[in-house]
Amino acid sequence: MPRSPLDLSDRLILLTGASSGIGLATAGVLHALGARLVLTGRDQARLEAVGSTWDARPIVAPFDLAQTSGIPAWMKALAERHGPFSGVVHSAGLQLLRPLRMLAEEEVNLLLNVNLTAALMLTKGLRQKGVRAERSSVVFVSSVMGLVGTPARTAYCASKGALTAAAKALALELAAEGVRVNCVAPGMVRTPMLESATATVGQAQMEAITALHPLGLGAPEDVANAIAFLLADTARWITGTTLVVDGGYTAH
Repeated sequence: MPRSPLDLSDRLILLTGASSGIGLATAGVLHALGARLVLTGRDQARLEAVGSTWDARPIVAPFDLAQTSGIPAWMKALAERHGPFSGVVHSAGLQLLRPLRMLAEEEVNLLLNVNLTAALMLTKGLRQKGVRAERSSVVFVSSVMGLVGTPARTAYCASKGALTAAAKALALELAAEGVRVNCVAPGMVRTPMLESATATVGQAQMEAITALHPLGLGAPEDVANAIAFLLADTARWITGTTLVVDGGYTAH
């Protein structure tokens, strides 16, 4: 029986932000497709809970991605211990709802550091000798807010828009090395982060935002499935693109 192009059996994949939201859903989907996972985030206990019921337990490797300069060496050490990576998914990220008049430079720097610089350093880390498999795939979790403007989210929009541009440049630079680089751009997804946003903007505003999604709000698994598609051989001829998963939000 021919192997499914979505089969990720025995492929080692590094997943950031794995303990909640889209990252958590992605861990479940990739595990179901047979991937070996290295899960990272700042909270070891939450990471260990992710695969607690799986037969094949994931590798838990806590790391503060805000310490961007240390990412390549950390990845090198992981690869020496567990083998080369076939994929990297950068799902970790920070959101910020802040009108320009209240926006502080330190907030902008932190947002760019975690959302963008960490993504670049993860990709730099992957391309080191012995760290990447012969063919590998990088997926950045961007956002529709990197494609369209949203009031009071200027810094967040900028960081996610920069990811989509970075994916294009990296795709061209790394194609000869067998590395594909793509983004997914989710619309509004029902996650703990959304619940926090609802408390900030109010229920009426959140209902108005929901109405802008013709198919309604998404589930984390909707985005996780798209990430799996980009990691697997289903997307072996796709690089430098952004796959929008937004329930029709950007179709307006």
